[in-house]
Amino acid sequence: MVPTVTVDTHMITKPANSIQLNRLLQLCSANLPVGGFSFSQGLEYGVEMGWLTSPQTTASWININLQESIAQTDLAILKRLFNALSLHDAPDESSHNKDYDLTAFIYWNNHLIACRESHELLLADLAMGKALIRLIKQLDKINIDAYQAIIALPEISFVSAFALCAYVFQLDLMSAQSGYCWTYIDNQVAAATKLVPLGQTQAQNLLFELTMNTELIIEKANAIGDDDIGSSLPHLAMASAWHETQYSRLFRS
Repeated sequence: MVPTVTVDTHMITKPANSIQLNRLLQLCSANLPVGGFSFSQGLEYGVEMGWLTSPQTTASWININLQESIAQTDLAILKRLFNALSLHDAPDESSHNKDYDLTAFIYWNNHLIACRESHELLLADLAMGKALIRLIKQLDKINIDAYQAIIALPEISFVSAFALCAYVFQLDLMSAQSGYCWTYIDNQVAAATKLVPLGQTQAQNLLFELTMNTELIIEKANAIGDDDIGSSLPHLAMASAWHETQYSRLFRS
């Protein structure tokens, strides 16, 4: 007798937009050729000094940076960049929205660049931003004609380039912010796996732990007013600065 199989049809669901999901995964992939893997964001010096010696201390380092740097600056400004882009295609071409949006985008891009607290952090931000802009210009299926003024900026933050890519990929803001958090967490855990070092299973557990609070981090970022954007993390700034003269290192400075 053939056993009867009961199927819960509620479990058979189709993503609202599988193409958008694929684009999000593509934008956040470790294979994205922007060079993020070559920067440790100060983590390598932290390991050298004995600040990161275990999964627990690694989680603490990354989580503090997420809460006080990524949320307070990157995600908060990513929201403003995204909003500026969403008004770029305003139907009323006679209005000043288009010029205002470009002005706002440039303002927040420059604000991001000014918030980088060391030469190394600035180098990483600009190098990755430039690489992402170079990539999007070469994607066959993406039309960026309307954004040539942004493409031509002499300096563009990785956050700004990420916002532009997410927007032209037709992602929503929450997805873009979640993806940005994942990109940061994934790069940091990958660096820690090599440096602390961590085992592969420890690294996967760390990814689970650090991503549990992503939604709360995004909510915190989206509640920040313009005047409250930005914070100083002396340990991160000093670690990334000292990394420039570290005797032996794996990561770029």
